[in-house]
Amino acid sequence: MELRNRLFDEKELFTYLDFLSTGNGMTETNKALYYMRDKHSGQYRKTGKHSSEQVPYINHPLIMAYHAYSLGIEDDIILAAILLHDVVEDTDVTLEELPFSTYVRALVGLVTFAVIPGKTKEESKDEYYKAIRCNGKACLIKLIDRCNNVSTMSAGFDRDKLIEYIDETEQYVLPLAEALKNDHPEYSDIAFVVKYQIIAVIETIKNLITD
Repeated sequence: MELRNRLFDEKELFTYLDFLSTGNGMTETNKALYYMRDKHSGQYRKTGKHSSEQVPYINHPLIMAYHAYSLGIEDDIILAAILLHDVVEDTDVTLEELPFSTYVRALVGLVTFAVIPGKTKEESKDEYYKAIRCNGKACLIKLIDRCNNVSTMSAGFDRDKLIEYIDETEQYVLPLAEALKNDHPEYSDIAFVVKYQIIAVIETIKNLITD
């Protein structure tokens, strides 16, 4: 069996999203493509235990953006924020420095995690997900983010990390799909499809790692 570190080729994804955003007048998305490629330059996804192939970090936001578009999301703000969602968390750029609209920066800010001064990591995580639940677009981004991450986690996580990540997903991320269903019915079908994929992956892994 072939074991893959990359699910899709980032060069093809970039070319497609460049063409798509240009052709549809998605100026924020097109600008975000080039900006995030520059800021994530030299960064790589976690290497799988069965392969030493390095996958550029941009593979992750590119798959997320294409996933979102394939589900019918054509909102320029959402797609741009998806592409930029890890820039503040994983590079030296601050939220205020992002050269994008207030709407894009607000979404990126919501999905950027940081420990709150005076609070523990778990307390900060509670606040982080509470804020996301109040914004339908942020819920979408976080669900699609986690969907891509669980799709590749079995290659790079040990058993303990898999269990920890699955627990966090069930406690914090899957409820975002219910928030969309209840509070943002326009995204209900998308929430179902993404939740289904996440559950299918984590239940498969649970069965494989359970003694």
